[in-house]
Amino acid sequence: MEYVVASLILLAVLLVGAVGLVVPRLRRRELPPPAGSVPGDDRAGTTTLERPPAVPEAETLPPLIERPAEPAAPTAPAVETPEPTAGRLVRLRARLSRSQNVFGRGLLSVLSRDHLDDDAWEEIEDSLISADVGVEATQVLVERLRERVRVLGTRTVAEVRAQLAEELTAALEPELDRSLHTAPHEGRPAVVLVVGVNGAGKTTTCGKIARVLVADGRTVLLGAADTFRAAAAEQLATWGERVGAETVRGPEGGDPASVAFDAVKRGIDVGVDTVLVDTAGRLQNKVGLMDELGKVKRVVEKHGPVDETLLILDATTGQNGLEQARVFTEVVDVTGVVLTKLDGTAKGGIVIAVQNKLGIPVKLVGLGEGPDDLAPFEPAAFVEALLGTDA
Repeated sequence: MEYVVASLILLAVLLVGAVGLVVPRLRRRELPPPAGSVPGDDRAGTTTLERPPAVPEAETLPPLIERPAEPAAPTAPAVETPEPTAGRLVRLRARLSRSQNVFGRGLLSVLSRDHLDDDAWEEIEDSLISADVGVEATQVLVERLRERVRVLGTRTVAEVRAQLAEELTAALEPELDRSLHTAPHEGRPAVVLVVGVNGAGKTTTCGKIARVLVADGRTVLLGAADTFRAAAAEQLATWGERVGAETVRGPEGGDPASVAFDAVKRGIDVGVDTVLVDTAGRLQNKVGLMDELGKVKRVVEKHGPVDETLLILDATTGQNGLEQARVFTEVVDVTGVVLTKLDGTAKGGIVIAVQNKLGIPVKLVGLGEGPDDLAPFEPAAFVEALLGTDA
C-alpha cells in the first residue's frame, strides 16, 4: 500500500515538472515574421514593432456631425411708400366697369327705347334689384326716373344716361361725411376699430387701411386684437412692417380687449397720429362673440372715445351684408363701411342698399388684390364706373 502511494506521488511530481518545462517553451515560440519582411534577410524571424501611422492634425479631421450653417439674421423689409389716395377710384374705374358693364348697358338699352311701357319699367326694376340695390331703394329710384322721362321726354342715349347717373348719384347720398376721422387729439391718438365677420378679408383690409392712412400722411400703430386666429397677428405685423408701422400683439388665445387697450396706450406713449385695431372676425348671430366685441370697445374707451368703427363688408355677400351691418351697428355703433371685392361682382348696388337702409356711409371700396387697391369712395366716380364708360 505504501508502495502505491509513493508511486502516485512520484507520478504527480513528474507531471508538474513536465508542465513547467512545456509552458515556457510555448511562451518563447517565435512570432511570425512581420508583414513585408523578405525571406533570407538576417532580420527575418525576429520580432519587430512597427510605429503606428501618424494621426492627422486635429483641425484636418472631418467633423463626425455636420453642423448646419448659422442662419443669416433676418433683414428688415424695405419701407414702402403707398400710392396717394387722391384719384385712386378714378384709376381703378376700369376694374369696376368690367364687372358692372352688363348692369349699365342693360339699364341704358331699356331706357333708350322709343316707348317705355309698364313691362319696360318692370325690366328696369328687375335689373336694379338683381344688382342688390334693394327693393325699397329700387322703387324710389324707378319712380323718380319715370317722372323725369315723362316730364322731359328725353330719348337719346346720352340724355338718358345723364339722368340715370344723376339719380344713382343722388341715391348714394353724396352729402354724407365720408372722411376718415383719424386726426390725433391733444395728448392721444385717434382710435379706429376694424370689425367684420369671418372670411370677409378683414385683416388684409385692415393692413390696406393702414396704407391708406400712411398715404394720407398719418403715422400709424397697429393693434392685433384678433388673438383667436393664429396667423392674424403675424399677417398684420407684416402689413405694418411694409409701411414702417409698429404692431402691438398679445399671446395666442389671449384677451382681445387687453391687446386693444395696450395698443392705444402704446400709441399714446410714442405719439402716433392713429391707432388702428384689428378685431377678431365675428358671426353676427353669435351673441357671446358680439358681446365680447362690445367689451373691446368699452375697454379701449378708457383712454378716450373711439373715433371710427369701420365695418368690413364683402360685396359678394349681397343683401346678407345688410343684416351683418345692422347687428354690428347695434353692438359697436359703426361709423363707416369698407366694401371689398367690388371688382368681382356685378352687384355694386349694395352700396346704395347699405346707405338707404342703415344711413351708414361707405367710406372705402376695394377694387382688387393689390396693396393699394383700396380707394376712398366717391359717389360720382362710382356711378360712372357702374354705368360703364362705353355703355
